[in-house]
Amino acid sequence: MAERDPVSRLIYELSKLPGIGEKTATRLTYFILKQDAAYSAGLADAIVGAKSKISLCQSCYTFTDTNPCRVCSNTSRDHGLICVVERPSDVLSIEQAGSYRGVYHVLHGALSPIDGVGPDDLKIRELLLRLGKAEPAVRELILATNPSVEGEATALYISRLAKPAGSISGGTPLRVTKLAHGIPVGGMLEYTDRQTIGKALENRMEMG
Repeated sequence: MAERDPVSRLIYELSKLPGIGEKTATRLTYFILKQDAAYSAGLADAIVGAKSKISLCQSCYTFTDTNPCRVCSNTSRDHGLICVVERPSDVLSIEQAGSYRGVYHVLHGALSPIDGVGPDDLKIRELLLRLGKAEPAVRELILATNPSVEGEATALYISRLAKPAGSISGGTPLRVTKLAHGIPVGGMLEYTDRQTIGKALENRMEMG
């Protein structure tokens, strides 16, 4: 295979990004080429820096440059309330809504047998270990997976495992809830406006 010229290579690499087709990659490439050298150097440095300095939080598994992340290390957050999401970008979406004061757990995907994604490919075991800890005792698990077939199946699977895995002191059963309707079926948290997310959290429903 012949080696690509620099422009073609940049288009090719940008087109690998999710949601970026060849036409968009071409527009981005020519935008970058029109900028001065400082812009290109800054962009490249930002990408390399993010990749080298960002890791997974040891507690919630979101992307972070500190460990544990700033949410997990914040003593003013309610550590007895865990919101389970599919992707790190969902954490940002919920934080921008401004109404949630608990902590998170990022699964890094959803169950999808057709794509070969099973429970062992997600951070489900790690979630159950968190629920089993005496300190801090988890009172409520909010399942904020996306309202897709895969997201709903993942929420149902976790709810069945979570209730026996976690209970707060005194034998009180763990409360398992999910986001209220308002987020459109087939929608994605990261593309939902902050008011809708805030209301969905506020009016969350009991599962099971």
